[in-house]
Amino acid sequence: MAIDVSIMIEGQDGLSWPRWQRIARAAEDLGFAGLYRSDHFSNPEGPYKDAIETWVSLAWLASNTARISFGTMVSPVSFRNPSILAWQAATIDALSGGRLRLGVGAGWQEREHRSFGFELGDVAERFARFEEALKVLTALTRSSTPSTFEGEYFQIHDALIEVRSPRADGTPITIGGNGPKRTLPLVAKYADEWNAVYPRLKDYPELGARLDSMLEDEGRQASAVKRTAMSRLMVGKDDADLATRIDAEKLAELKERDAPVGTPSEVVQKLGEYAEAGIQGVMLQLLEMDDITMLETFAAEVLPQLR
Repeated sequence: MAIDVSIMIEGQDGLSWPRWQRIARAAEDLGFAGLYRSDHFSNPEGPYKDAIETWVSLAWLASNTARISFGTMVSPVSFRNPSILAWQAATIDALSGGRLRLGVGAGWQEREHRSFGFELGDVAERFARFEEALKVLTALTRSSTPSTFEGEYFQIHDALIEVRSPRADGTPITIGGNGPKRTLPLVAKYADEWNAVYPRLKDYPELGARLDSMLEDEGRQASAVKRTAMSRLMVGKDDADLATRIDAEKLAELKERDAPVGTPSEVVQKLGEYAEAGIQGVMLQLLEMDDITMLETFAAEVLPQLR
């Protein structure tokens, strides 16, 4: 079985500098493939919590790790101007020696946009703005000559970013989501990685085949886009250990959603099913940010069986 396992953090849900630094060191030292985080000001509801700014935290990560890949899942272009985002991404990618993956999205959370003064818009507007942002991002991160683009939402004129990714093709762009009508066509046109969110494994091969067809229409090879998925991280050494971390009803719900959770043997089996479905990597959400012991269990009991 060949599948990469990375950690994913919900950065708006209480992520402080000590927590981020502790998780980063664990990801690096324990053998995980990468560390990714969301890019939000706050949760959709409830009290405001610690939420260190995303791109500042990635700059720290680039300087304080040497091996893991990392990036955003995802930065919304509804409040991240793509010209600035491209500059940040290229700079941090260069600092890290080519380990950044730039995850971008259309934006969806109403609360943070209303609270901090950004226009979210309806779904059609969000995706129209998203595609324009992708055109700007790909031009600025991949072109070695000045680029011009005139859109409704974004414009650039003879723009060039000379800080370059060490990778010849520029910083890889990741698009997340399962939508066959809006998301997959954008993946086929612009992305280097498609990240499915809590995929149903019975449906995944059909989505993958649809993406392959779209890629062919765009004149791209199916292998041009890495296939990854986001799901939940929850493992216990045994059933008793697992019961101290999550109640039985919630665990059953996650299993019903095809999340790779449970005892080490259950997690290995499910990740094998992911790999058989064509998924090359997973980003597993660590919602219990202080539970480094669970990361250690995963690293000791699961990762060796995936190699």
